[in-house]
Parts: sequence; structure tokens; C-alpha cells
Amino acid sequence: MTANITLLILIAVLIACGVYLVLERAVSKMLLGLLLFGNAVNLLIITLGGADGRPPILGESDRLHRDTADPLAQAMVLTSIVITMGLAAFVLALAYRAYVLTLTEQVENDPEDVKVASRREGEDPEQ
Repeated sequence: MTANITLLILIAVLIACGVYLVLERAVSKMLLGLLLFGNAVNLLIITLGGADGRPPILGESDRLHRDTADPLAQAMVLTSIVITMGLAAFVLALAYRAYVLTLTEQVENDPEDVKVASRREGEDPEQ
């Protein structure tokens, strides 16, 4: 199997940008990171699906189907696109609700998490 190195580099860049954006504090940047990451994984699945071939459903009599395309990768990507759109709608609804309640889209530190983190700093990790 051969793969296009340029496409693999593009996939790596998209995944890196997606992970970077997911780690941001703004919900809109997190959503963009999820979308970039999802698209990169879709490209990876299509790339690993193999080279282009003839359509999987030929409608011909008993011929050897060695050079047909694998429809499983295409079906997985189609399912992934639908799931990504649902996740994006859910995150947008959460962002809208958070904006209505707090008038900001920044995710702040939870005071309880800060207390737990400050208590852990005083602990001895050897115990």
C-alpha cells in the first residue's frame, strides 16, 4: 500500500492544530478544534482505505473484483460526518446557554478545583 506523503503531513498538521485549539479556554475555539480534529481523522480513514478503484457495485456477471474500491472506509467517514455535525450542534447549544448565563464564552477555573490543586501541592508525592 502506498500513501501520499503530502496528504499525511496535512493530516498531521490538522490534528496538531485541532488538539491545540481544544486546549484553549474559549468554547468557540474548542469547537473549531473538534471540527479540525474530526476532519483530519476522516481524511486519515479515507487515506488508509486504499487507492481509488472501480465502484464496489458493478452490476456485471461473475468477474473478479480485485480492483474495486473498499466501501467500508467511505461508510465510516459518512457516519463520522453525521456524528461530528451532531456534536457541533450540541457544543453550540452549550456555548449559547453558557453565554446567556455568564455573558462570556471563557471557561473559568472552578474554585473547588483550585482548592484541591493547592492542597495537592503541599502533599509529599513519595507517600
